[in-house]
Amino acid sequence: MTNLTLRPAAECRYDAVALGEVMLRLDPGEDRIRTARHFRAWEGGGEYNVVRALRKTFGLRGAIVTALAENEVGRLVEDLVLAGGLDTSLIRWADYDGIGRRVRNGLNFTERGFGVRGAVGVSDRGHTAASQLAPDDVDWDHLFGELGVRWLHTGGIFAGLSDTTAETVLAATAAAKRHGTVVSYDFNYRPSLWATRGGRARALAVNREVLGNVDVLLDFAAYLDLDTPLAELDDAGVQALVDHTVAAHPGVKVLATTVRTVRSASVNDFGALAWSREDGLVRATDRPGLEILDRVGGGDGLASGLVYGLLEGADLRTAVEYGAAHGALAMTTPGDTSMATKAEVLALAGGATAHAVR
Repeated sequence: MTNLTLRPAAECRYDAVALGEVMLRLDPGEDRIRTARHFRAWEGGGEYNVVRALRKTFGLRGAIVTALAENEVGRLVEDLVLAGGLDTSLIRWADYDGIGRRVRNGLNFTERGFGVRGAVGVSDRGHTAASQLAPDDVDWDHLFGELGVRWLHTGGIFAGLSDTTAETVLAATAAAKRHGTVVSYDFNYRPSLWATRGGRARALAVNREVLGNVDVLLDFAAYLDLDTPLAELDDAGVQALVDHTVAAHPGVKVLATTVRTVRSASVNDFGALAWSREDGLVRATDRPGLEILDRVGGGDGLASGLVYGLLEGADLRTAVEYGAAHGALAMTTPGDTSMATKAEVLALAGGATAHAVR
């Protein structure tokens, strides 16, 4: 059993809250962005996807802390969030100037890739409302103290949007810790977010400060910037990485990450591993040759399945099996967000096959 102290559900309004940007994803389906004439609209965001799945797939109570520009696109994103079941009362609405000179909503064009053609993402998210969210825009003590939150999830994508979002992540995670809320953080390094803000060195400096408030670190292999792919390391090699990470950040209680080898855009070897001081290193079931429809959201699927298991009091091995199964299922459907059911996740984690259900 992991050494995570969870607040009782009865004293909290929310089981989980996400802090991050929610963008409008425009998906050309089987076409390419450059040749498409029609796009399907979804919502998505690295932090948001995790808590949305905790609500929609696993049935927990969730909310999103973010900001949107007050216009029709912002209201479309809100409508999609509402369809995902999350409480939108914590969204901050920014006045729109009519053309987006000062504030706007983020767009993310994503083509899925196939075979030898890799997936492509084109983000259009400069000057967004979420990137301007500042630490004092949210009453953190009210959220974590008076309303009550069992789990906060945020990550390096939101922290990388601007200097103010990095400060907001620090304020939120510090307040969560003061009030006994478990904090998970997905490193989720994106070079494009940091290219004009000091690159990887700046990202590491920001994230090192945040990690003082973090209980569960996801995507820790990306944090270490490995020369050898994680999938090629044996348990001793992985344990050495774990030891290095927890020595630098002794407050971190759980580490987890996907383990992926890309055979093609539509076939990956997919697995996951996790570590805690109590359980040691555990690996989920490997799924070699996993067929993928849309790889976006696989890591978020791992995170939400893992968090669900830990919130339910499961041991780490069970929780990471939930995460790996959910991540695999999330990549079989289009869009950022999971369409899996809890029954499907638990069945796959327990060894179910892809035979038809009639």
